[in-house]
Amino acid sequence: MSTPKIAHNTVVVFNKPFKVLSQFSPHEGKTTLAEFIPIAGIYPAGRLDFDSEGLLLLTGNGPLQQRLTHPRHKLPKTYWAQVEGEISEAALQPLRDGIKLKDGLTLPAQAERMAEPAGLWPRDPPIRHRANIPTSWLALTLHEGRNRQVRRMTAAVGYPTLRLIRWSVGPWTIADLAPGDYRVLTVPDPLLPVKPDNKPQAGTRRAAPRQAAPRRAARSRSKQ
Repeated sequence: MSTPKIAHNTVVVFNKPFKVLSQFSPHEGKTTLAEFIPIAGIYPAGRLDFDSEGLLLLTGNGPLQQRLTHPRHKLPKTYWAQVEGEISEAALQPLRDGIKLKDGLTLPAQAERMAEPAGLWPRDPPIRHRANIPTSWLALTLHEGRNRQVRRMTAAVGYPTLRLIRWSVGPWTIADLAPGDYRVLTVPDPLLPVKPDNKPQAGTRRAAPRQAAPRRAARSRSKQ
């Protein structure tokens, strides 16, 4: 069964669920993108960790992929992090100034306390809770991308990350996207995707629930 393709000047905005690999090819029995996105010829623009949730961009356009991922473009990425403990203003300031990690000093980031996001979907399985230890949320906007950077930054100031959701990359967000769903958006200029049309193009579809076994099996043959 053939799979559809998308136009050269479009990007797929996907809300990646918890414990889904950011790849289409099978890997040791783990859930991959192939179970959610039946579109041929696209690849993730960057990655999102297996145990993180939220926005993952995909495209089949090489120049656009470079525009989205190359460090020189510094597209801001905003994360929502639920951390162990009530994070203080004193702990946020080193994140804003730049903090020393094993691979060097981070760039200054925007870091603010926030309430738990309204309407946030439950995680399956839920985060671990420790008796008598509260949790809190922060919004962290980075202008670089290092391996597990948010988790390492919050741990460095004494607040381990329990749940991590990427809310946005540049102008794209996961607003109104349930976990496992995606939309296809048109980019006015593939090399300068600053103000994309946030209306889904014709043919955008909602990913089928994973429990729909026959459809899942058909999708699982997609390759990265």
